[in-house]
Amino acid sequence: MTESISDFLRLESAGGLLLAATAALALICSNTPFRVAYDELLKIPVEIRFGSFALAKPLLLWINDGLMAIFFLVVGLEVKREVVEGELSTPAQVVLPVVAGVGGMLVPALVFYIINRESGVALNGWAIPTATDIAFALGILSLLGDRVPVSLKIFLTAVAIADDLGAIVIIALFYTADLSLVMLLFAAIAIALLVGLNLLKVTRIAPYMIIAVILWVFVLKSGVHATLAGVAAAFAVPLKTTDADGHAPLHRLEHGLHPWVAFGVLPIFAFANAGVSFAGITLAALSDPLPLGIAAGLFAGKCIGVCGASAVLIGLGLARLPAGANWAQMAGIAALCGVGFTMSLFIGSLAFEGPEYFTPIRLGVIAGSLLSGITGYLLLRFAPGHSVTTSPHSPLAEP
Repeated sequence: MTESISDFLRLESAGGLLLAATAALALICSNTPFRVAYDELLKIPVEIRFGSFALAKPLLLWINDGLMAIFFLVVGLEVKREVVEGELSTPAQVVLPVVAGVGGMLVPALVFYIINRESGVALNGWAIPTATDIAFALGILSLLGDRVPVSLKIFLTAVAIADDLGAIVIIALFYTADLSLVMLLFAAIAIALLVGLNLLKVTRIAPYMIIAVILWVFVLKSGVHATLAGVAAAFAVPLKTTDADGHAPLHRLEHGLHPWVAFGVLPIFAFANAGVSFAGITLAALSDPLPLGIAAGLFAGKCIGVCGASAVLIGLGLARLPAGANWAQMAGIAALCGVGFTMSLFIGSLAFEGPEYFTPIRLGVIAGSLLSGITGYLLLRFAPGHSVTTSPHSPLAEP
């Protein structure tokens, strides 16, 4: 395992634990006398104005549309790096996690649909249980130490990255508002400028980021969700071109932003979106189709989808278990894929705008993620230990 992967796993694991702490803090604030202050904080209006041009949103939307664009910028950088030179760069490496990721998106969506098929507008939330929160999942894995083979940690990371890529496509295709063709044209020009910088082998990061901010504004005004600007900008940052010191701009940018996202952006998002008041809520509320569909999709759908798709592929002889792993451990990893916290909450905020949906969405996401996290931890904690000593440079699958 390369040093960059080691750093990635370490940062995501530590960030996942902080994510859990801030989510718990949000729940405490929402169920104590701090609830009023918590709600008012997120409603604070924030405005940026240049002459007659203004961006005015409550603080919550600046977090969800602005800070999360930085998160998706890092996701885009990670996806590009893994596809070009990392764990998804060859067919042998990519086939198992990508197929598992696809299964882990299709089955939860199907479970959600079955439960909500007669619920009308609730069907808009079909994509909520398709996501995996890589930071949270790796944070749980970090509690298990060396009980889990390194190859399984890499497999989980690759599956989550495949999920992130799928989420990007879902957001672009299904959660886009009325489009402004003029703003889309300006956004296309900004993307062309980013591509031009890449083709000219510009290695300074500042020009890319300046145009990326302009692109974000155009995308925000276009009706396409603004976070996709981060992905578009990431794909334009050079990976093969290096600066005078031999460093690729993508590596430098990812290395610089990753700690800010792991320890800043995602914990802030969790604090702003995880607050649920349990006043007047009973366990029976989880039986309503919307929260039940989300929770069942994350808990059962993810595990069945990831494990089932992997079993089919391995049974056909098209892939092998990750090095040193057994099926009990694979089941634990598949369960952890159901920890969809950050991305599920984010997709939920896109699927439903009315405040009446906030509580059921959060209930379903928290319940499904909690069940998945506990189940995954227990399965991995008590699974038979891996019999093959995994070298630091071992691939996803046994040779």
